[in-house]
Amino acid sequence: MLKIFSTQISGLFKKMIENETFEMEDAGRLLAQAAVGDGSIFIHGFGEMQGVTAEAVDGAEPFPSVKRYKEGQTISKEDRFLIFSRHSDDFEALKLAQQLKEKDIPFVAVSTSVPPKEDSLSELADVHIDLRIQRGLIPDETGNRYGYPTLIAALFAYYGIKFTLEEIIQEYKDEE
Repeated sequence: MLKIFSTQISGLFKKMIENETFEMEDAGRLLAQAAVGDGSIFIHGFGEMQGVTAEAVDGAEPFPSVKRYKEGQTISKEDRFLIFSRHSDDFEALKLAQQLKEKDIPFVAVSTSVPPKEDSLSELADVHIDLRIQRGLIPDETGNRYGYPTLIAALFAYYGIKFTLEEIIQEYKDEE
């Protein structure tokens, strides 16, 4: 099973590279506005995506200019935001996205795009990165699928954004 899962994960990463590279670069550019300016980059993961927040804030190589978002926290127009959720129609993530939109605070959302019932993170976000996980990756004997690696895919997208952001920050420092 692990070999099948590994092959499927590799395929997922390949699809993300083929289809989401520009979005990851755009996300890095958007977030760099805060990192090289007077702002902060707030991050919030919903559900299992709190793992991305933990990596960004507490990991061995923290995300530049990052702050863990706490509900009700004051955010300024110089700040930028990074939201992670399993699906683009997650109620709590949408609630936060709508608050950011109302305050004109640019943000990046990372989630699997699903057909919206009303609003969608993919529509509200300035940049949206699609995780492309519609179902589990491994088929079982009854035709069902399991192995739903949203956190793994989100961490892959996170690093794509982080590497771009760090390159931009370095270029900015080299020009000073």
